[in-house]
Amino acid sequence: MKITKLETLCLSRMHEPERQWITAKYRTVKADCAIVAIHTDEGLTGIGEASAYGVPSRIREWVEWLSSALIGRDPNDPTIAPHPNGKGRPHDCAVGGIDCALWDLRAKIAGKRVSQILSPDAADKVRIYASSGCRYDWRKRPEQLIEEALDYVAQGITAMKFRIGTDWVWDGVTVDRFLGLVRELSQAVDGRMDLALDGNCRLTEEQSMPIALELDRLGFAWFEEPMPRDNIDGYARLCAAVEMPVTGGESFTTLEEFRPYFEKKAYDVVQPDAGVCGISELVRIAEMAQHYGCKMYPHSWHNGLMAMAHAHAIAALPNSDILEVCMIQGPLQWGILAQPPQIENGYLHLPDRPGLGVDVADDVVERFPYIEGHYAITIDR
Repeated sequence: MKITKLETLCLSRMHEPERQWITAKYRTVKADCAIVAIHTDEGLTGIGEASAYGVPSRIREWVEWLSSALIGRDPNDPTIAPHPNGKGRPHDCAVGGIDCALWDLRAKIAGKRVSQILSPDAADKVRIYASSGCRYDWRKRPEQLIEEALDYVAQGITAMKFRIGTDWVWDGVTVDRFLGLVRELSQAVDGRMDLALDGNCRLTEEQSMPIALELDRLGFAWFEEPMPRDNIDGYARLCAAVEMPVTGGESFTTLEEFRPYFEKKAYDVVQPDAGVCGISELVRIAEMAQHYGCKMYPHSWHNGLMAMAHAHAIAALPNSDILEVCMIQGPLQWGILAQPPQIENGYLHLPDRPGLGVDVADDVVERFPYIEGHYAITIDR
C-alpha cells in the first residue's frame, strides 16, 4: 500500500449572535476546523483533525509542503511521520493533523481501533468533562455560570471546567469577588459534579495563590494555567502549596518543552493537544509524565474528530482518564462527522470500528465553507 495524496479540508461556521461568547476581551464569532486526509492506492483513507489555532488555510499550506515526504511511501513506515518542532503553530498543527491521520490509517489497515494499537487493554469508553464557562459576563449576568453548570448536572455530566470571565479591569473584579462566585457555584453544584478552573494564563502569582488555596479547600479537581507559562518557579510554588492538581502545557508541542516543568515539579497534570503535536508526541509526553508521577489530560477544545483522537489515547494510557469536550463550538463540532459517537451519562463510547471509528460527512465542504479571518474580535469597554 502506498500513499497517493494528502489534502486538507478547511471548514468554518459563523456563530449566530446568541451563540457568540466572550472571555477576557475577545468575542468569538465563528468556529473553524482543519481536517487532514491521507489517501492510498488501495482505497483506504486516514483522517485527523489539526488544531484550528494554527489557522486552517495556513495549515493547508504546510500539509502541502510536507506531503512530498509521504507520497509514494508505505503508511506503516514509522519513519515517514513529520515531527513538531515547537517553533511555529501552523507547522506543528499540520504535523498534528498528519500524525493523527496516519494513526487512523494504520489502525484501519490492522483492522483495530487506534486505542487497541496503543494498548490491548484499552477501555471502550472514556469519561468526559464539559469545557465552557466562557459565556458569563461580570457586568451583565455572572450568575449565568451557575445556570450553565446546573444544566450540565441535569445532562448527567460529571465534571465541568470554567474560565475566569470577562476582563476583570472593566468591572473592578477582585480575587475576593471572583471567589464569591466560585463559592456560590460550588454550593449550587453541591458535589454532584467535579469542578475545575482554567485561568487562561491571565492571573498573577499573587492572585493565583489565594485562588488555588480556596479551590483546594472546596475540593476542586484541578486549577489550569492560572499564570503566564514562563513563570515556572511560580507554578512550582503553587503546586507545593496545594493538594489539588495544577495543570498546563496546552500550547507545547514537544516533549522537550515540558522538561523544566517535570524537573521543577511545576505541573501535576500535563495537557498536550494531539491537534498540535500529534498522537505520537502526545504518547511520548504522557509516558514521561507517568515517569514523573504526573497525569495527562489532553487539551481538546475544538471539534469532534480531535475529540476522537484524544478519546482513543485516554482509553489506552494508564495515567489519563478524562476527555475535554467543548460545549460551545456549535453545529460544526459534530456536524463534520458522518455519525457522531455516543455520549451518554457523562461518557463517550468508542465506536466498534477500526481506526478512530468515525468518517467525515460527505457534504462538509458544502455545509461548512471556509471563511477567512480570525475566529474572534477584540472588544473594549
